[in-house]
Amino acid sequence: MSRFSNLGHRLYQGEVSFDFVGRRKLWYSISAAIALAAVIGLTTVGLHLGIEFKGGSVYTIKKPGLTISQAQDSVDKIVGDSTPQVQATGDGQIRIQVSAGEKTPSNEVVQKLSSDLSVSQENINTEVVGPSWGQQVSQQALTGLVIFLILVTAYLAIAFEWRMALAALVALIHDLVITIGVYALVGFEVSPGTVIGFLTILGYSLYDTVVVFDTVKENTKGLEKQNKLTYSEAANAGLNQTLVRSINTTVVALLPVAALLFIGGGLLGAGTLNDISLALFIGLSAGAYSSICVATPLLAQLKEQAPDMRALAKRVALRRAADAKAAAKAAEDGTALDDADDESAEGPEDSVPVGMVGQRNQPVSRARGKGRPSGKH
Repeated sequence: MSRFSNLGHRLYQGEVSFDFVGRRKLWYSISAAIALAAVIGLTTVGLHLGIEFKGGSVYTIKKPGLTISQAQDSVDKIVGDSTPQVQATGDGQIRIQVSAGEKTPSNEVVQKLSSDLSVSQENINTEVVGPSWGQQVSQQALTGLVIFLILVTAYLAIAFEWRMALAALVALIHDLVITIGVYALVGFEVSPGTVIGFLTILGYSLYDTVVVFDTVKENTKGLEKQNKLTYSEAANAGLNQTLVRSINTTVVALLPVAALLFIGGGLLGAGTLNDISLALFIGLSAGAYSSICVATPLLAQLKEQAPDMRALAKRVALRRAADAKAAAKAAEDGTALDDADDESAEGPEDSVPVGMVGQRNQPVSRARGKGRPSGKH
């Protein structure tokens, strides 16, 4: 049996422990660097909003053998630039998106596409999305996200406490910023499916965080009545108890998402799968990281600032100092005792000069006849 086969049991029993809470500065630095890159991507590149958010026209062409490059070249010549998006739908059709800012009328685009690609106009399906409808979709998506965050914060504040609610909210925002930043840097289109992916990953991240917080709550119940562990140490123990479960859950969830993203969207060319699969893949990874390395360390940091936890930390420090002092004194006494035993083991003959015979210690004679009859009558 491998020595790692019972790692989860050893973590739960406290035989093995990783100091996640004690290294919170390292995790904060990593999160800050990733979040900074995401913010830079958002400010410089920006999100590539889909047709549902900014409005425009969608042309779906059905023609066997038509390639994405052929459709891209044709529509670029029609609109005069390379802003239109062309992708395969997975069912043998080509989908072309033209933003609402283009001045070319949709009927003219259909005519030119039909002529350039040698396809009848009946095989070109046209959908026009107005900018007002796209703005409405954006507002509704943002409203839903805000309501979700408010409800999550209220639930955690009632079920646990406000510090746990704040730590979980920071972790959720952390996951959201990273996912949106990756979308901006990669250049994937943000569609309604992407919004669904965002809400899904936030729910998953919250679930993972609540599982960890529930174990931390059990480990820290009545903690102020003892003087052996601080809150950070007890919280870190709870985090280690759920570590293997969090990792296993994340890996199992990432496997089908990775299949959608890399096989379905990458190898098979089903570009519509990328909208939701990328959000899920990045969000699940960030959610597992934040629940372990952000939420719990931040909770411990907030909790350690409470007066009762400060007093507990002082009592723990005093006890450990007293134990260390007692151990040092015991070690000194043990060393002195060992030295005395070594001197007594040398014997008195070691002090007699060479060539001289020292006094020989005679054994104490036994009173053999004491209490016995003499044998004489």
